[in-house]
Amino acid sequence: MFEHQSVLPAIRDMRDLEVFLASAYKVGVLLEVHMARLDAVFRMLNAHDKNVFIHLDLIQGLKADEYATEYICQTYEPYGIISTKGNVIMRAKQKRVKTVQRLFLIDSSSLEKSYRMIERTRPDYIEVLPGLVPKYIREVNARTGIPVFAGGLISTEAEVDAALAAGATVVTTSDRTLWNDRYVSS
Repeated sequence: MFEHQSVLPAIRDMRDLEVFLASAYKVGVLLEVHMARLDAVFRMLNAHDKNVFIHLDLIQGLKADEYATEYICQTYEPYGIISTKGNVIMRAKQKRVKTVQRLFLIDSSSLEKSYRMIERTRPDYIEVLPGLVPKYIREVNARTGIPVFAGGLISTEAEVDAALAAGATVVTTSDRTLWNDRYVSS
């Protein structure tokens, strides 16, 4: 469904949601929403034929664990789940929801630990943060064979293009200036 997008809009607030709903994008990423707003948000998404990956770790008022994952998957049927937590990824996979394992490039030790977790969880996608490091986008993709999202700190078209040229499947960004027609096709 998001194969015609090279940017996934990252929705942080209701204004972002309004911009996303009015855009040509079909899939986005839902960040930092309070759990009490999920019903309304999903009604709006469904009314506009839009889908989202929910970043489960950032849902306010909800503990990001396998029970919350099951609840979100059964209640809202999101396009996918994003998390840094292996147990969340594994439960979402059991529910047949697309999964994105988020990993932070901090140092070589944390990268190796991330590779071990990815071997165990086998997510559908890996999100590399920050997405400004083309060398690691290529490395993570080559080493795991799993499509890579690039996210975090990307704020220019040149940075989007560099991440895509390095092999990122898609770039996630909350910078609305990058949610333009250049990065979505029909």
